[in-house]
Amino acid sequence: MRLHCGLLGETLGHSYSPRIHAYLGDYDYHLYEVPRDKVGDFILHGDWDGLNVTIPYKKVAASLCDELSDIAKSLGSVNTIVRRDGKLYGYNTDYYGFRSMVLETGVDISGKKALVLGTGGTGVTVEKVLSEMGAEVVPISRTGENNYDNIEKHSDAILVVNATPVGMYPKNGTSPLDLRRIPACECVLDVIYNPMRTALILQAESLGLRYKSGLHMLVAQAKYSSEHFQNKKISDDSVTFIENSLTRELENIILIGMPGSGKSVVAQALGQRLHRQVIETDAEIVKSAGCTIPEIFERSGESEFRQLETAEMKASGKLSERIISTGGGVVTVEENYNLLHQNGIIVWLERDTSKLPTDGRPISQKSNLGELYEKRKPMYKRFADIKVDNNGTVAQTVDRIIKEIEDLT
Repeated sequence: MRLHCGLLGETLGHSYSPRIHAYLGDYDYHLYEVPRDKVGDFILHGDWDGLNVTIPYKKVAASLCDELSDIAKSLGSVNTIVRRDGKLYGYNTDYYGFRSMVLETGVDISGKKALVLGTGGTGVTVEKVLSEMGAEVVPISRTGENNYDNIEKHSDAILVVNATPVGMYPKNGTSPLDLRRIPACECVLDVIYNPMRTALILQAESLGLRYKSGLHMLVAQAKYSSEHFQNKKISDDSVTFIENSLTRELENIILIGMPGSGKSVVAQALGQRLHRQVIETDAEIVKSAGCTIPEIFERSGESEFRQLETAEMKASGKLSERIISTGGGVVTVEENYNLLHQNGIIVWLERDTSKLPTDGRPISQKSNLGELYEKRKPMYKRFADIKVDNNGTVAQTVDRIIKEIEDLT
């Protein structure tokens, strides 16, 4: 008989869990949004065989189970329930998901200081994992003995873990901590998975630190949950495979390059090939401004256009699974890098300057294209994850982009 499983929560929005579980087993997986006054009845009498449980129902789930695993009992929190032989069995697979995340980084935390930002339910789980792995754990809260105002006294910490929602979609771009305040830090973990790279992770990357985002933890805990649902072992290798597959499915593909380098045409072809929505950022700027780009330049110059462009990067960069075609000068504003990189892989399209048209392009019309290219070349290089030649056919370019992205996995 086919298993009926799913995710229980109060407000679930757009969850990645159904996608993840589709990789893990052949069972139904639904999203169950249940109000607080009905959650007890749903857990006890709902039509399901296995449940994942998210906030705010993890503690009530623990209280309703007939039996708890040792980890779930010690944490007083359950995120996985299985109905078997008329009884409810509760587990906490978040513990194993986070442990897998730590092991994935290869950082040695035994006997070392680790800071855990946040003291809620996730923070408690993180603390237990790190303590059992031999770390000296210091929880950081807003008002406790160890807080953000005196965090420098723990500047010798080698690991920082964000267990708060700070920086999570839709409030992208915020960070709970400036990592420069912890100069000994070697590794940063963030349990947030949307965006893929929070402001904290982006800073860790810029500082050359080891880091891991929350998608790994989400997939790993789902793998352990699925083992309970199906009562069978699943290979640990599946976590890396699913994480990589989901990353490629969810990441925006962002095209940068000189004005007239073919970004719009390639974006449309790429969107058709991958069945993704295409965003033309210049077109979105025209909509918001209510006039053409040449008119914006004529009215207020390049400065206003760049401000409008960055505002559009903030909006489109938050999204997922899009093809984003940018303007040629997007790389001239450093802020745009993080806005695009947080959820995307950035592809630099190169085309011979002799083939670049100038119609409708104010900067191209008043510039020597060779000189403009030389000026912007290091900026494109700074932004780009991959570079693709676009001097052939559109189909050839699309094939190259897809292959280059696959080779990154």
